[in-house]
Amino acid sequence: MNKNDIAKSLTKILSSKKEADKTVDMVFGLIVQALKNNEHVVITGFGSFDPFVTRAKSGRNPKTGEKVLIEPKNKVRFKQSKDLFLTKEEE
Repeated sequence: MNKNDIAKSLTKILSSKKEADKTVDMVFGLIVQALKNNEHVVITGFGSFDPFVTRAKSGRNPKTGEKVLIEPKNKVRFKQSKDLFLTKEEE
């Protein structure tokens, strides 16, 4: 499933595909903005997103063997909700 599939599914409850596309873009935009602001994002029943920064480390250029410094990077951890894959019988 991709972003377009999600928007198509939303057309069942929203009035148009254009409105569904706009809604999906807005939701993902809000999540991205929160993560850029270093905020913890929780979607109950689905999971949580936590931004973090990797530490700088030394690496090696595989072609030359020269040592290089790998800069810190902004990344996101996802932790699924314990309820994500529960079925009605398991509850």
